[in-house]
Amino acid sequence: MTHNSFRFDGKIALVTGGSSGMGLATAHRLAAEGAQVIITGRDKARLDEAVAQIGDRATGIPGDATNLTDIETLATTIRDRYGRLDVVFANAGIGSFQPIADVTESEFYRVLDTNFKTAFFTLQHTIPLLSDRAAIVINASFAPYRGFPASALYSATKAAVHNLARTLATELSPRGIRVNSVSPGYIDTPAFRAELPVAAQNAVAATVPAGRVGSSDEVAAAVAFLASPEASYINGEDLLIDGGLINAIPAPTQ
Repeated sequence: MTHNSFRFDGKIALVTGGSSGMGLATAHRLAAEGAQVIITGRDKARLDEAVAQIGDRATGIPGDATNLTDIETLATTIRDRYGRLDVVFANAGIGSFQPIADVTESEFYRVLDTNFKTAFFTLQHTIPLLSDRAAIVINASFAPYRGFPASALYSATKAAVHNLARTLATELSPRGIRVNSVSPGYIDTPAFRAELPVAAQNAVAATVPAGRVGSSDEVAAAVAFLASPEASYINGEDLLIDGGLINAIPAPTQ
């Protein structure tokens, strides 16, 4: 992996859900390229471990991203400690897959809160801290691009953050703040491995024209690009990181 070690020198970045998977990989990437990175997560032990992995450019602030009091505390801590933000990767989220008939009210609100409420209110409270010409990237999903069975709830919440990115791109344009989203396909994360047995992992990989699932580092590279000055004319866009899953036809098996 090649890093441009100067793109984020002097920048302050926030990564929510930064203690594992795509969030952790992105925090590593931004720190390696010079940023001071703030990561959040519910599990303090995992958060402390992630900070230790990243090194002295990382700070962990524990909290529940669905809890407005914790979000307010996060924003206040960042303001008091750093004074501003230059990059936000709104990454925290969960998967949930079941037929619509099986979705309970409690599951509805759990997924809605984690995937949409978290992004919405984290941004509401951190946008006032953003420097002019800052960058926001929201972690969405490839799911809204297709009508997958057993994913009505999950896909709807991810469609909401797609639209949030586009709307905020317009709303924040007077300050030169860019807002984009990324839509990962099948990515090899701890959650992916926990949710799918090996046979199912191999089966979904076979549906990808690239012939494999993606890595968290590949998502991190895309997020870093969108947050960097190199993407200065990219705004209100969604970047698929899916190995061609949505827009390409896999080669026939031999």
